[in-house]
Amino acid sequence: MDKIAIIGAGKTGRGFIGRLLAEDNREIIFIDKNKALVDGLNAEKSFDIYFFGGKRPPVTVNNYIAYTWENADIEGAAAVFVSVGGTNLADAGKSLNGLLKKGREYSVVACENAGEPSKILEGAYSGANAGFADAAVFCTTVEKGSGGLDIVSENYPYLQCDKKPLKPNFPQIKGVRPTDGFENFLTRKIYTYNSASAVIAYLGHIKGYEVYSDAANDPEILEFLDKNYEEVGGALCKAFGYDKSDQDEFAALSKTKFRDPGITDTIERNAREPHRKLGPDERIIGPMKLIEAHGGDSGVLQMTAAAMLLYENENDKEWTRIKKDKPHGEILREIAGLEKGGRLYNGILDKLDFINDLK
Repeated sequence: MDKIAIIGAGKTGRGFIGRLLAEDNREIIFIDKNKALVDGLNAEKSFDIYFFGGKRPPVTVNNYIAYTWENADIEGAAAVFVSVGGTNLADAGKSLNGLLKKGREYSVVACENAGEPSKILEGAYSGANAGFADAAVFCTTVEKGSGGLDIVSENYPYLQCDKKPLKPNFPQIKGVRPTDGFENFLTRKIYTYNSASAVIAYLGHIKGYEVYSDAANDPEILEFLDKNYEEVGGALCKAFGYDKSDQDEFAALSKTKFRDPGITDTIERNAREPHRKLGPDERIIGPMKLIEAHGGDSGVLQMTAAAMLLYENENDKEWTRIKKDKPHGEILREIAGLEKGGRLYNGILDKLDFINDLK
């Protein structure tokens, strides 16, 4: 079976990508600039992936070898996954020039939640024998303790990546899903994942929650959340042709994550900077307009936008200043880009009284 290379042996590289490959019985080649980490991987010869809340038994990763860039060898590797952090992508792309062998084709998958990281890698690589694809990482991973190799991870089952740039020899990997139409995937992620997160965070704030998973398990918020998943999913399927069962699975995975009390998170972290999240194409206004365009009911998102207008946090200095200087209607016009007196504009303002009743 083909070897697979992972550039970047940090939390995502070894804890998520490494776990997916281990579950497919792949031989892994780790490459990392951190010599101490590489030496530790080779000395220990294995590490374990644990799961938040003990949802499943640990997975042991042991079929690997690790290199620094100075002695890296990916002979026999059928694909390369890159998880090095956005600021290190250009350097990793340059280093690929001395790593990828002439005379064979490679698929390089950028596993970074950043704007088109594959283009940064591709721009730094001078060869013509590689296809560079983006992937979307949803799995939360943290180091178990300090100084060790073990990881604690969310039990996220797969990695989706852009199918179009992949070379014909890209191997079929159980936990990796090459996806057609990946250019629309970021929109799908923001409208499904980030939209649902905002529903929980802002309605949770109104109801006085501080712990994120507590709000996600509130029966009333759950009812609104499910309604939002239904409306957003229906609009995305109509707009982009997604299969309903696939969209439902995508939504269900996010809901499971949000409700998991083993993943420590706060309302404050998820609700911060509402002025950024109220943008015309962002997680609330964007899906709201899409739902309306396809004949759906955007009431939950209107309600969430109203809750955002009422959000208060003295540590959020910019939002505090905006709220002091601008009335609600002006925020909706200038930040959300909504027309005064329009259906969505009026709908959000009409929800303010209802939102206050949730307290």
